[in-house]
Amino acid sequence: MKKYISEFVGTFVLVLVACGVAAITGGSLIATSLAFGLVIVAMAYSIGNISGCHVNPAVSLSMLLTKKMSGKDFIGYVIAQVLGAIAGAAVLGVILGGFDSLGANGYGAPTQLADTVWIALLVEIILTFIFVTAILGVTSKKEYSNVSGIVIGLTLTLVHLIGISFTGTSVNPARSLGPALLQGGEALSQVWVFIVAPLIGAVLAALFYKLVLSDKK
Repeated sequence: MKKYISEFVGTFVLVLVACGVAAITGGSLIATSLAFGLVIVAMAYSIGNISGCHVNPAVSLSMLLTKKMSGKDFIGYVIAQVLGAIAGAAVLGVILGGFDSLGANGYGAPTQLADTVWIALLVEIILTFIFVTAILGVTSKKEYSNVSGIVIGLTLTLVHLIGISFTGTSVNPARSLGPALLQGGEALSQVWVFIVAPLIGAVLAALFYKLVLSDKK
């Protein structure tokens, strides 16, 4: 239960703070990218020793596929992450005084380079693949344990730097679902993209890790 509570809190903080920065700054490229990366660094060194600080169903899926967690824990993690994201979005909406802008992901707006669903899917699959591959690589060796949180946080910042202009950058189904449920409208109608694409990216990253990066035969 400690692991599930940690995942709830970690995802809550991610959505509240990082999506909050995105909402307040109008999706500022630098500010939002740094916010997501820094939250992950902070949480990694806070709850990482309890749950591993997945705070992301795509990350948990990759851990399941590489046999680094059980099916029971996977289900518990995903439930905790989704509930944490919804709670974070709810508190953010209360703080902002409305639920019209909660940093939800999307595509097709005049300010977004992803003008079709196919571009949005492709971008999110690739960025999730990069992010999850970095996580699997840096957490696979004990000698990297002291810097793993920093590496993961910087990688999340990196994928946000390129992805924000396309979709706002998801690479995390829970992070997208929480704000979309409460914001509604177009954000909710498009949220399936930001659930499906990160999960596909995570599967590809797990396969790449098992076939290429892992020392196990």
